[in-house]
Amino acid sequence: MPQHAQITRVCRDCDGFATAAITTGTRHSDGSRATLRVTCPTCKGTGTARRVRPLGAVIK
Repeated sequence: MPQHAQITRVCRDCDGFATAAITTGTRHSDGSRATLRVTCPTCKGTGTARRVRPLGAVIK
């Protein structure tokens, strides 16, 4: 019997790539690059989106 995987909702703003390392163009004294870590503000770094209720949906 086939196994069905859960469908995870991917964040529409970052397409699942929630964190990026951006180089500043400078180097540390040991020669490594200085980078900034930036996360997606919508999903807060998880890469997934939460389920959103459609407009006009009635909650009972």
